[in-house]
Amino acid sequence: MKRLLDAARWVALAVVAVFVVRVLAGDWTEFWHTLQSIAWPSAVLSLTALVGSIAVSTYGWQAVVDGLGDRVGYRRGARICLVGQLGKYVPGSVWAYLLQMELGRKAGVSRARIFTASLVQFGIGLVAALLLSVFAVPVAGPAMWLLVLLPVGLAGLHPRVLAWGTGLVLRMLRRDPLPRPLRLSTIGRAFAASVLAWTLQGLHLWLLAPSLSPLSCVGAMAIAMTAGTFAFLLPSGAGVREAVLVALLGTAGFSAGQALAFALVSRVMFTLADLLTALAATLGSLPARESHGQRRESHA
Repeated sequence: MKRLLDAARWVALAVVAVFVVRVLAGDWTEFWHTLQSIAWPSAVLSLTALVGSIAVSTYGWQAVVDGLGDRVGYRRGARICLVGQLGKYVPGSVWAYLLQMELGRKAGVSRARIFTASLVQFGIGLVAALLLSVFAVPVAGPAMWLLVLLPVGLAGLHPRVLAWGTGLVLRMLRRDPLPRPLRLSTIGRAFAASVLAWTLQGLHLWLLAPSLSPLSCVGAMAIAMTAGTFAFLLPSGAGVREAVLVALLGTAGFSAGQALAFALVSRVMFTLADLLTALAATLGSLPARESHGQRRESHA
């Protein structure tokens, strides 16, 4: 199985490389002209919007972690979340979760709680992205049939449904049930954080491609980022996110070269924002004494 997955990853990476080379070969002039047309103030503001989106998303994750047990706090939670999520750049979707779980254990939070919170936040973010994708109707067209899943997703945010899912995950991990279920207020904070994070990512795209409407950018980024999340064979969804974004921008009137330029600049900025926020979380986190309850939980 491991050899099969490794082979699939190499094939996927090869397909991505062929896609990029083919577009560049056919639209190099447009690609290069588009890169040169991005003013540096817009680029700085675009990167700032991404950093803000990551900070807000981290708050949503930390709110879920706090809702499942003793309070972790933003600074300690940011170090676990932001440093741990760098594992997504390794092929395979599990590495970010594993790294977050290990960092959480060292910080005095059980692996099961960290893993469960990450999965819950992923589901909440997915529903928020589905909601915002309605703004991409002008560029997504027929793909918007996915909106039929929105009522199901919203129903899945009910505390009882999430409690059932949390219990199922913990039984799979052979862990004891967590002492408290998620409250509606906790789910609401995490959902609001996800909506704001997706909106800031749309602002990031709009600052690069201002000829597209801001709301369309929000919907396009929500769709592209979600698609990249499911491409677990590729590091951080590399290639899938760009392919979806190129397709969406293409329907909005951009040439393939222009769309690829925006997609690749966005990819570089996302990587830089991930590194900057992870570094800030590491430098800003001071060693904290663990309470007796936290030390006991970390062994769970």
